[in-house]
Amino acid sequence: MKILLTGATGYIGKRLLPVLVEKGHHVVCSVRDVSRFNPPKSLRNNISIIQVDLLKKETLKNIPTDIDAAYYLVHSMSTSKKYKVLEKESAVNFRTQIDKTDAKQVIYLSGIVNESDLSEHLLSRKEVEQELENGNCHFTCLRAGIIVGSGSASFEIMRDLVEKLPIMITPKWLQTKCQPIGVTDVLKFLSSSLLNPKTYDKNFDIGGPDILSYKEMLLGFAKVRNLRRKIWTVPVMTPRLSSYWLYFVTSTSYKLATSLVDSMKVEVVCRNSELNNILNITPISYKESLSKAFLKVENNEIASSWKDAYSSSDIKIIVSDFITVPSHGCFIDERKRKVKNLNGCKNKIWSIGGKNGWYYGNWLWRLRGFLDKIFGGVGLRRGRTNQDKISVGDALDFWRVLYADKGEGRLLLFAEMKLPGEAWLEFRIDGKELIQTATFRPLGILGRLYWYSVLPFHGLIFRGMINKLVKATNLND
Repeated sequence: MKILLTGATGYIGKRLLPVLVEKGHHVVCSVRDVSRFNPPKSLRNNISIIQVDLLKKETLKNIPTDIDAAYYLVHSMSTSKKYKVLEKESAVNFRTQIDKTDAKQVIYLSGIVNESDLSEHLLSRKEVEQELENGNCHFTCLRAGIIVGSGSASFEIMRDLVEKLPIMITPKWLQTKCQPIGVTDVLKFLSSSLLNPKTYDKNFDIGGPDILSYKEMLLGFAKVRNLRRKIWTVPVMTPRLSSYWLYFVTSTSYKLATSLVDSMKVEVVCRNSELNNILNITPISYKESLSKAFLKVENNEIASSWKDAYSSSDIKIIVSDFITVPSHGCFIDERKRKVKNLNGCKNKIWSIGGKNGWYYGNWLWRLRGFLDKIFGGVGLRRGRTNQDKISVGDALDFWRVLYADKGEGRLLLFAEMKLPGEAWLEFRIDGKELIQTATFRPLGILGRLYWYSVLPFHGLIFRGMINKLVKATNLND
């Protein structure tokens, strides 16, 4: 079968793609930016790639008409104040185009919406669902609450809270009940519902066997990690304070924290487990989901991460627009060093950031990340998805990967921190020389004042960083 997969670069889409290919389908991967789509080589004979922006009607013509079914896995929970309007417009455009194809079914992954008083986020999901079901083909909606898996927003936020805070004074919404589900079970439900007539023209809630409060989930998380944690809830923490609390303690952006807090006040418990019987699926427990997630983390096998989505920052870019680094009107710090061990140097560069830090002046990097958080930026807490691999589009601390070719020896990063301008950091091997270039394009007088104010620190950090890169690899020659 020929299946359209929207959101192929997203957290669920990246994981669903190999499942569909393994089942023998040809998958048409719809992405907004082809530059940041990096499917494994093992899948490339069974997929095709199209560039589609659901808000630009002319690009929807790229969707082939001979598809058999489509997955709608597009969400933009925090990327704009107008996300409700934009999500509805995207759904209408998508439905209109799908009606022109041979598709028999559209499958949408939504959120559990069985309360009348819904958050803005869940209400938006429901409106998208209503728009999609007005199409000509059969519609199946799977509604999930908290999704637990390595790299998921829920998992990473809980991990930040539990591993960093032995004692937590928390808002009262931690008493809200929810029904978490493991990401492996979500993939089973999504793939098994495909072209299954028993799922046509229906919506289903999907969840694991455990109904827990968020407090119980955090304590359960701590138990799996063999950590002793104390949690007290207080009724005086406002939604705004709750959002700031979540934002400063975890790796989430402020807009995402606000949306999450808004949603966490609403109970998300499945109405029934009807789909379990239809598809013969028995979801695993919350504890088992956590154990599987940590196994992936420990083995450095995280298939996808919410941090790599643009919703982890407030910046939405087309990667190809920024690959050519400007020079006119820019401040440039370029440093060169001879390298004896080229492979060692490349390995060192490809391990930068995250747990390994930036090799020199890490306390200054952490200070810059803290200041970025204060001003509403992403800070350093996003880390990196994989400690050995870097792909275009990945988040890397407060940078976004624009170009990554280890064979060529070039890594180009774009700053997503709060800045009065735009910044790039590039590492490039040229012959037997490492060239490290920091470029800053200032925005007005404030941008110029910023550059000169941090110039002494830049000189210290960038000189120290390239010296450490070369010294470490040359010693191992």
